[in-house]
Amino acid sequence: MSRYEEVARVLRERIENGEYQAGGTLPRYEELTQEFSAGRGVIAGAIAVLEREGLVRPVKRRGIVVLERLERRRIQRGHLIMRDPQRGYVFPAATHPGEPWDVHGRPVREYVPASDRAAELLGVPPGTPTLRRRRITSPAGEPPFQLVDTWLSAEAVRDAPRVGDASTGPGGYLDRLEEAGHGPIRWTEYTRTRMPNRDECAALEISPEMPVLETAIVGTSAQSSNVLEVTVRAIPADRVELVTELRRADSASWPTEPVQP
Repeated sequence: MSRYEEVARVLRERIENGEYQAGGTLPRYEELTQEFSAGRGVIAGAIAVLEREGLVRPVKRRGIVVLERLERRRIQRGHLIMRDPQRGYVFPAATHPGEPWDVHGRPVREYVPASDRAAELLGVPPGTPTLRRRRITSPAGEPPFQLVDTWLSAEAVRDAPRVGDASTGPGGYLDRLEEAGHGPIRWTEYTRTRMPNRDECAALEISPEMPVLETAIVGTSAQSSNVLEVTVRAIPADRVELVTELRRADSASWPTEPVQP
C-alpha cells in the first residue's frame, strides 16, 4: 500500500467511525501534513481517493467537507416506454412508484451553446445555440441526485414552438412534437460513465474526482428521420447502480439435452 493510500485508509476509518461527521470538515492540509509526517502531495492523493469514493468534497472557503453517505439506488433498466394520461410518456428512471421527489432550484429554459455530447447526438456543430430545458431533481429531502438536460433541435422548435414554454401542456413537450407531425417518435438510449464537467460538479454538489453515470435518450422524428431531442441525464456514480434481469434463451433451457456421443 502506498503512503497516500495509508493516509486515505486512516481518514476513511475516522469518517466511518464518526470522528469526522457529515457536514463537518477534515483537518486543514497543514495539520494533516504534520500529523502524518507527509508532504502535501501525499495528503492531496489521499483526499483524491476519498473524493472518488464520495466521502468528501472540497468547498471554497470551507475546506474539505465530509459528505453524508447515501444508499445507492438500484435502477431496473428495462426497454419499455409507458404512458401516463397526465404526464405523457414515462421512461425507465430512478424513481419508485409513488415516491416524492424534489426539484432543486427552478427549471431553466434557455438558448445556450450545445455541449459536445448534445451536438454529437443532434448532428450539429459543437457550440451551436440550442434550446435547453434543464432541471435538477432528487428523492425528497436528499441532495441533488440527477441533472437532466433536454436539448431540442431547431426543427423541433420551429414545428412545435410550445416546447420552449414553461408549461408545455398535458403530455409535455413530446406530445407537442408528435402533434406537430413527428409521431410516432422513436427513441434510442446510450449509457456511459465519464468524469463530470465544472457545471455538473456545481449543480450536483460533487467533487471533480467523482465520475457520473450518463444516460442519453435520443428521439427521432418518424416524419423527417431527423433527431428532434436529446435528453442527457447525469447521476453521481456513487448514488446508483444498474440492475438487469438476465433471462435464458431457448438454447440455455433446463434441463439440458443430453450430449450425443
